[in-house]
Amino acid sequence: MLATYRRVLVVAAVPAEREAVLAATGDRAPHLDVIAGGVGPAAAAAATAAALLTAAHRSRPYDLVVATGIGGGFAANGIEVGDTVVADRIVAADLGAETPTGFVSVAELGFGTAEHAPPPHLVREAAGTTGARTGPVLSVSTTTGSRERAEQLLAHHPGAAVEAMEGFGVAQAAAAHAAALGEGPPVLELRTVSNTVGPRDRAAWRIPQALAALTAAFGKLVPQHHTEGLPSWTRTP
Repeated sequence: MLATYRRVLVVAAVPAEREAVLAATGDRAPHLDVIAGGVGPAAAAAATAAALLTAAHRSRPYDLVVATGIGGGFAANGIEVGDTVVADRIVAADLGAETPTGFVSVAELGFGTAEHAPPPHLVREAAGTTGARTGPVLSVSTTTGSRERAEQLLAHHPGAAVEAMEGFGVAQAAAAHAAALGEGPPVLELRTVSNTVGPRDRAAWRIPQALAALTAAFGKLVPQHHTEGLPSWTRTP
């Protein structure tokens, strides 16, 4: 799938996630630039914006941006440790205000958007290629550490699949870049699951398993042989 793009930016949070992607792609995917942009939506947005702007100034713009890494799965929705999920919505789950009647998103407050929807045909192809589940991936600034907080998130986002920290920042930066230039790359988010969202239990985390699943997913997205300059289909309806 990713070989059909001339230039792809892959944004992970930490070096271990970046290395997991590179373990699959290596030197057979010179069209992929894989960066570790930092933890959280702000760091991810800043790193993505810098990479997009640098590429545009060098007249080598990206055709696709992929936010990736490991995250927590919502067991109530059937997401298990080791699963791979492609986001059909990228949601800023804790950007907004607490009120006496519950959480109100920044969009509901009238101060901007609280989610981005990747192109459905790209979601279908990425999920089909990797065997991934699809569903909303929630971006938070503070990861969940209690059953009560997990229940609150599910009450506001009933179909949530994964909790992570960077996807919304990546998507927001790409959207701002597109708005400034009149066009820009679409964004996908792909996550592999290392733990269940709920009470914080480090002993139950399976980070090596999730990183191995990340390598496996990108191994399916990037074929064994890539030809530079294949036509991009970023604007396929």
